[in-house]
Amino acid sequence: MLAIEVKNLTKKFNRLKAVNNISFKVEKGEIFGLLGPNGAGKTTTIKMLITLVKPNGGEAKVWGFDILKQKNEVRNSIGIVFQEPALDNRLTGKENLDFHARLYGLDKETRKKRIKEVLELVELRDKANVLVGNYSGGMQRRLEIARGLMHYPKILFLDEPSLGLDTQTRRRIWEYILRLNKKEKTTIVLTTHYMEEADYLCQRVAIIDFGKIVALDTPANLKSVLGGDVISIEAVPSEKAFQVFQKISWVKKINQHNGTIDLNCEQGEKKIPLLMKIDQENLGFEIKSINLRKPTLEDVFLHFTGKTIRETEVSQSEKNKRAMRRRFRR
Repeated sequence: MLAIEVKNLTKKFNRLKAVNNISFKVEKGEIFGLLGPNGAGKTTTIKMLITLVKPNGGEAKVWGFDILKQKNEVRNSIGIVFQEPALDNRLTGKENLDFHARLYGLDKETRKKRIKEVLELVELRDKANVLVGNYSGGMQRRLEIARGLMHYPKILFLDEPSLGLDTQTRRRIWEYILRLNKKEKTTIVLTTHYMEEADYLCQRVAIIDFGKIVALDTPANLKSVLGGDVISIEAVPSEKAFQVFQKISWVKKINQHNGTIDLNCEQGEKKIPLLMKIDQENLGFEIKSINLRKPTLEDVFLHFTGKTIRETEVSQSEKNKRAMRRRFRR
């Protein structure tokens, strides 16, 4: 049995198609990522899978239960950590966990045992009796993850688990996620727009753009689509440089974004001297800088969509605003 099976899932909000006929599967014990910009449909997908939003089409099973016909069974099988904090700041960490466990019907002894286990897992046992209002942002996020585990869920959904956290705290959250996946054997589905987060945590990643899955594979396989190296070039004028670089035979793929030109090629370190020779031929442009690196998931996103995550977020935001304006006119 699969942990999650999604077939042709669709969700519309009037004319806006937030999720557009997507299909994917998640294996038991897997960390599966939904990667894409804000507004791509990641959170809407999660809300359908946890039975908070009803799809307009398609079907899905979570731990073998139909999300439309067996809502209670689905909810008993999952844990969820939302983007927005949902803790009671007037209670202690321990009291927050105890209250959550009571909602799921855990008896007193089980609650006591489980609270100790999950607090140790996220390294908050010494803060158990501290009011949550006195927790840092990172501590609150760790407590929310612990709370999501209280009732022994088969699948834990994490919606942007490190959103708004500093780099150091974000890394610690990643370590806790890997630890609970290994120790608790919990299947984890997370949404993120952080490329490095998806690359570091996920065994497989589905890249979502405007409600559609444009690519799905392991991070390594996704990056191997580009192959070799990426040479990033700043040139003036960039349009002229782009025209010249398009004609180079050893360039496997070329993209232009925000004034930067990315060339995908093999053995990039040997190609830089060739680029410098081209620069000296006075072809109507000047190279200002050259950077050599390995492909990232950002490059993969650019390859499949023609835009970076940031550019897509701006485009998606404008599309959503237009859809909302049409809605209010009616």
